[in-house]
Amino acid sequence: MMNYKKYKPFPKIQMENREWPDKVITKAPIWCSVDLRDGNQALAVPMGVHEKMEFFNLLLEIGFKEIEVGFPSASETEYRFMRTLVEKNLIPDDVKIQVLTQSRKHLIEKTFESLEGVKTAIVHLYNSTSTLQRKVVFKTDKRGVIEIAQEGASLIKELESKLKGTKIIKEYSPESFTGTELDFAVEVCEAVMDIWKPTTENKMIINLPATVEMAMPNIYADQIEWFIKHLKNRESVIISIHAHNDRGTSVAASELALLAGADRIEGTLFGNGERTGNADILTIALNMFSQGIDPQLDFSNINKVVEVYERCTRMKVHPRHPYAGELVYTAFSGSHQDAIRKGLNYYEVEKPEYWEVPYLPIDPADVGRQYEPIIRINSQSGKGGVAFIMEHYFGFKLPKEMQPEFSQLVQKVTDRTGKELKPEEIFDLFKKEYLERKSPVKLLKYRIEEDQNLSKKENNVSIFSTLEIDGKEIETKGIGNGPIDAFFHSLQNAGLSRYKFVTYEEHALSEGSDSKAVSYICLENGNGEKSFGVGIDANITTASLNAIISAINRFYK
Repeated sequence: MMNYKKYKPFPKIQMENREWPDKVITKAPIWCSVDLRDGNQALAVPMGVHEKMEFFNLLLEIGFKEIEVGFPSASETEYRFMRTLVEKNLIPDDVKIQVLTQSRKHLIEKTFESLEGVKTAIVHLYNSTSTLQRKVVFKTDKRGVIEIAQEGASLIKELESKLKGTKIIKEYSPESFTGTELDFAVEVCEAVMDIWKPTTENKMIINLPATVEMAMPNIYADQIEWFIKHLKNRESVIISIHAHNDRGTSVAASELALLAGADRIEGTLFGNGERTGNADILTIALNMFSQGIDPQLDFSNINKVVEVYERCTRMKVHPRHPYAGELVYTAFSGSHQDAIRKGLNYYEVEKPEYWEVPYLPIDPADVGRQYEPIIRINSQSGKGGVAFIMEHYFGFKLPKEMQPEFSQLVQKVTDRTGKELKPEEIFDLFKKEYLERKSPVKLLKYRIEEDQNLSKKENNVSIFSTLEIDGKEIETKGIGNGPIDAFFHSLQNAGLSRYKFVTYEEHALSEGSDSKAVSYICLENGNGEKSFGVGIDANITTASLNAIISAINRFYK
């Protein structure tokens, strides 16, 4: 790693009174998807016409109004896809398709040939302008680079006049903008502007790509702001950006570029693109969404977006991908699980004006995801996660004092297996532990008699029960101020006298006349050990009596 000395730091942009650090994003930019070109050319197996068509329709559903459909002069597949869109009238009137071409005569001519019959198209012209490419690839000076750009721009203007019935919007990119001297980037773009002569009514697009991400995102923002401040006739130009992800910060670079004055973003879904990829439009859009800004793109069915993307590109969305990954609404940490559970409960009960749930920057339901996968249980999970599963999947609101007891049982299983437990597996463990223990004590039947003296405000309850203890039936009776108190005394009369009553809670498992009740009762034995029992029944008294039996039986596990 001592080889770091062969790399030089990117120089600071000399600019006084930079304004972008004080700006905020308040609206969505113009979005342009380049999935079908930049994303496609980066695939080991590029999409065929059928796959590109499915992806194109997905982009339309999401709401893209500008879509770069390909590089028609690059291959027969690209050209055929362009012609299919036109000949089958598959381009909506409010959608502009975009095609890319290098500044080379035969490529530009082939590109215009593909556009015959299109209503509106963006023709995207580019040539590389960076210091390194001038020196290593093109072996030419600045004048030579400007001439390449001007030749392409002049040919486009000439061919545009011959393409009847088609509105052409012109776009120019000084490729490798981030490696180009800023004054020269302005010079070459203005040379193209002099030929195309954009106006405020008929604007051109200048795209400033981070073809290679060479510095921190703030440097890209500085470059954009510097360029805009020094460009003539800014009002006649739409400033577009196209950030790659070589440093892993293309999303941040794009957001800061918007602060610096950019109007438009070119990018791809999930950041697919050459080398380390492009700016991820989905992430940028949902970042805006999370700040209360309408992104003008619809990701409310994010599962479908993932499904179509993976099928068409043969790529996989990372499970930790922001907003779309399989695990991004999942918490394994116990403290996270507890905070999420409490936050969701707070949101449901208090109904605050804004979404505020710990660890969840957006409501998963807003992108078509469900609450069910938010909590997963493994050996790192805590009581909050287990309680969340039991309540949100199965309706059991475990008492706070009971949560550590059951979560320890769950953790023993996950420690032993080393695996994650699914909700159904957790519930099976709960049933086995609390609801299905029938020995050594079993309640066979009971009868209640009440003697109420309303004038004295007295209520005496007698309970006559039949128990099975260690396989033997026992008739017993107890008296108390209520059924639970009376039953507890009847157990003492049957020889089960070493238990003390600690706590009692109950609630309905569901709403309606046919709902069942669940009771939670904690007992303490003669050794000071505590154990919870759970009972369920349509009759709340029966549920409570079963909970007492459940607690007793758990002392014998």
